[in-house]
Amino acid sequence: MHPIQFLLDFFNFSKYAIVFILCIVEGPVVMITSGFLYRLGQFDLVPLYFALMGGDFVADIGWYGVGRFGAKPILHKFGGFLNITPEIIAKIEKRFKTYQNKILFISKITMGFGFALATLIVAGMLRVDFKKYVVLNLFGGFIWTAFLLLVGYFFGHLYASVVGPMKIVFVFVSIFVVIYALWAINRYLVKTEI
Repeated sequence: MHPIQFLLDFFNFSKYAIVFILCIVEGPVVMITSGFLYRLGQFDLVPLYFALMGGDFVADIGWYGVGRFGAKPILHKFGGFLNITPEIIAKIEKRFKTYQNKILFISKITMGFGFALATLIVAGMLRVDFKKYVVLNLFGGFIWTAFLLLVGYFFGHLYASVVGPMKIVFVFVSIFVVIYALWAINRYLVKTEI
């Protein structure tokens, strides 16, 4: 068997496992790309959706664990270098405890727009009830995964209607639009208080 054919067969056989693993590393980008590829006929929807959900969920559990078992001692020891004082940590803890459910859910369905990782680590650091964390995370993950798949599907649909060399231009413009949109929303949410 030719090596390229072997690689194509391997990818086709294990594509959902690959999506699962890649989603652990970089969920949103993989979700949008997967929606694009689904529109082009490379995936079946149900296994793709659950592979994305599973990978994203495993990553979120991992970051919760980092917060629960390692973040607080590190922040107390080295936080001064990052201008994170015990007073600032106390303020964050108070706000987080007051609005815990709202913060976790909104962070999940919006990818945190720049703060998702911090939110997940803080949830672990503050020892948010794990069952509650899992329920909010899964519920928000269902919505967020579906939304990003739809975004990718939409771009895949547009791509399919473009002809010839304009396809390459379309891909670059689409990447720019998505990155700019995420940046603009992130900037807006950073300035807005929950």
